[in-house]
Amino acid sequence: MAINNNYTSCFAEYIQGMISARAALGYAEEPYAAALHSFDRYCSDSYPECNELTERLVMSWVLKDNDDTKGVQGRARAIRLLAQYMNLSGQEAYVLPDRYFGNPKPKEVYMFTDAELSRLFSAIDALPESSRVPHSHLMLPVMFRLIYTCGLRPQEGRELHRRNINFQTGEILITNTKKKKERFVVMSDDMFALCRRYDKMRQFFYEDNRYFFPGSADGPIDGAWLNRQFQKCWKSANPDIPKENLPHVRIYSLRHRFASANLNRWMDGQKDLTAMLPRLRAYMGHYTLAETAYYIHLLPENLVKNKGVDWDAFSGIIPEVEPWQD
Repeated sequence: MAINNNYTSCFAEYIQGMISARAALGYAEEPYAAALHSFDRYCSDSYPECNELTERLVMSWVLKDNDDTKGVQGRARAIRLLAQYMNLSGQEAYVLPDRYFGNPKPKEVYMFTDAELSRLFSAIDALPESSRVPHSHLMLPVMFRLIYTCGLRPQEGRELHRRNINFQTGEILITNTKKKKERFVVMSDDMFALCRRYDKMRQFFYEDNRYFFPGSADGPIDGAWLNRQFQKCWKSANPDIPKENLPHVRIYSLRHRFASANLNRWMDGQKDLTAMLPRLRAYMGHYTLAETAYYIHLLPENLVKNKGVDWDAFSGIIPEVEPWQD
């Protein structure tokens, strides 16, 4: 097994092996790379001769900054994965109990009303060009509409490559996805026409950039900057509401609205949700059906009580998902 030269401790082979195994299963390295590098340096400096993942070693590293709760939880998750991999590889290792992980704080889910959504997009359309991102006033109205109408995760829209758009059929290959699960989505006719018009303008100012929404000469729009623009538009769309009373929204809220709008439309059309949910799951790129079924929790009360829907059919899958898992 090839060993990454960046790892120097006695556990280098297992760290690299775990990362390679997870990559083969479609998982990214980033969530645990920093913690594992920290563990590797810690072992090299403090336990250079130790070749067993003992409870003493694990606890001394995990709790080395015990006042940093977030850091403790991050180290705990990383070292637990490493120990599990080592055990599966035939090397005995101490597996940290899951009580050190804590409970992630649920993310607030906000569902836009029709009026709020209309005001929000009016504010987006009125954004001036940013000195930091040239031609942003042309890009952002298209990007936010694409995220909404196709139910994309924010980074899937922000990091979309132009080559992944079929300008003949309106199909988009989504590649930068959660858990590396690629999928195709198809734009509506209106969205397709908007993207084609935007692309004709885009070719004049960023012809050589691979991203459909360029933020620099060779990269996409910065995520933090994009979120600030979104928050600015949300505030502008609700000028009569004090900032401290304004509901918290995220760009991700557009994806939530997409899911609930589809469910509402199907229910209005008396569609069988048990048959339609797998389609929505595939379109949105959810890993499990439970992630998709979670959106039923967000439907208005009068729809949830709709007698034409067999809600008991979902009782086994809806509770499986918490808001933070999407």
